[in-house]
Amino acid sequence: MTRIAQPGWAIIAVLICATGVYAGDKKDNAKATSNQAVDSGSFGVFVRGQRVVTETFSVHQENGISIVKSRLQESGNSSSAQKSELEMTASGELVRYDWSDGNGSLQVTPKNEFLLEKITTAASSKSAEQPFLMPSTSAILDNNFFIDREILAWRYLATNCHTDNGALKCQKGPLEFGVLVPQDRTSMRVRMELVGPEKVTIRGTERELLRLDLKGETFTWALWVDDKDQFKLMRVLIADDNTEVVRD
Repeated sequence: MTRIAQPGWAIIAVLICATGVYAGDKKDNAKATSNQAVDSGSFGVFVRGQRVVTETFSVHQENGISIVKSRLQESGNSSSAQKSELEMTASGELVRYDWSDGNGSLQVTPKNEFLLEKITTAASSKSAEQPFLMPSTSAILDNNFFIDREILAWRYLATNCHTDNGALKCQKGPLEFGVLVPQDRTSMRVRMELVGPEKVTIRGTERELLRLDLKGETFTWALWVDDKDQFKLMRVLIADDNTEVVRD
């Protein structure tokens, strides 16, 4: 059992209350956090030490709907950008996911027992459709959007942790999630596991952060979140690709 000091957990608990075990009055929390900013900022994506992409993001709530917006900008290329917007209910169910890059767009929405993806290209006015037999509570984990990884980390922590005497206690052990990768038009199973507190150097300053490992069939990522500041994602290391992601 890992014991972690409790930050402003209530805001995050509302965002993922359907998957969480937060010990509190969710109705009161929902009222308190309506129309509130949850997180915002940017991530720098570095490959072999060189910054290649900046992701600017925001997470906020409007009338019980959690809205996650992100924009990817390649370094030195002001004309090329990707945008995404994810909307979820307070119970963690997908309302819709949109992505575009100027050459095409896609949208994912629930439809009966399916998630339905619609793909539109600039060369065609017609949309192609692809259904996925997945529940509406499935996580979106799209390519290159690291704010999606923060949302998944919050979901894992809310599912695997609980408050006890003002502190957050987490069980060690992996949890498996079904996720959709819209740009690849595919679904997969991933596992997230709590490693524990670690000292990490970020921009020359040593900090103690909470490490989580995210694994799929072909990848392993290390994520560090700040358990003293609403579990914000601070760093990601993809060792196999010589890639590091750092919050600005």
